[in-house]
Amino acid sequence: MNGRGGAGARDAPGEIPDTMDAWVVHDPGPMAGRPLRRVSRAVPRPGPRDLLLRVEACGVCRTDLHLAEGDLKPRRPQCAPGHEVVGRVVGLGAQALGFALGDRAGIAWLAWTCGECEYCVRGDENLCPRSRYTGWDVDGGYAPYATVDADYAYRLPKQPPAEELAPLLCAGIIGYRALKRAELPPDGRLGIYGFGASAHLTAQLAIDAGATVHVLTRSAEARRLALDLGAASAAGAYDAPPEPLDAAILFAPVGDLVPVALAALDRGGTLAIAGIHLSDIPSLDYDRHLFQERSIRSVTANTREDGRELLAAAESARPRIAVTRYALAQADRALTDLAADRVTGVAVLVP
Repeated sequence: MNGRGGAGARDAPGEIPDTMDAWVVHDPGPMAGRPLRRVSRAVPRPGPRDLLLRVEACGVCRTDLHLAEGDLKPRRPQCAPGHEVVGRVVGLGAQALGFALGDRAGIAWLAWTCGECEYCVRGDENLCPRSRYTGWDVDGGYAPYATVDADYAYRLPKQPPAEELAPLLCAGIIGYRALKRAELPPDGRLGIYGFGASAHLTAQLAIDAGATVHVLTRSAEARRLALDLGAASAAGAYDAPPEPLDAAILFAPVGDLVPVALAALDRGGTLAIAGIHLSDIPSLDYDRHLFQERSIRSVTANTREDGRELLAAAESARPRIAVTRYALAQADRALTDLAADRVTGVAVLVP
């Protein structure tokens, strides 16, 4: 033991330093103003129910960008972002169950729920009013070490590499929930608006299940990737797909695309909006956008069951993950590139 753990904690002996360099959201605003700052802080100590992970990889999510730029109001000052974390268990609280030292574990967006409110009791823990989130309420994976409540950690396989698993823990989970919320019928026609980290994973899951996928995004490179991954077509974000859609998912945080996507739906179609942040939606024309029982559904966080289902689906489908790697020391550059749409697929921080 080296003194890092709390009372009764178990640590990997002699391997955990006292301090580390971590990135924090210091002054939210445009990336040009350098809202992230690298600071020295103590390596976190696992609480009674926590795991301490040595981070092997952390995905860079657009939610991290929304937090850094102030689109989402900070909940905790100097919070370390990052909620797609793959690591090795190097410390455990005395009451942390289900994991052992050396296990591979994942940290996702949902960090804690009360378990008592009407939403938790009925199985909708993603709607818990007291819920907490990694990288927003508690420190995340833009650091060499991070803690997680063992009940909210995911057991991960030994393979594939950490940088390929990390994006599944938010991009994959949220995309999976959005796909469920879109209620795509078997062998249906799915439109995907925006084609970043979450979208390129969701498209592959839908194709594997028999869907015809049409991708609509402004990036020419992303359109090429979509076709390479099996999309039936790829066009500009404001273009019409080649056929009516049974369902659509809006991944781009652009409210202007809501009426565009609704107009592309066939009768009875559903649009799921996957992001935590969306710019203002223009006025809708009832006849063109909503009549004939077209629906709009939002997506709010995820349940742990969503995560377990997604990991099982990914193990079966084996989606190809387009990874752009950045060193942890380049976290600010990774977010800057994401803001400028210079990342195709998903950015991942590695030690």
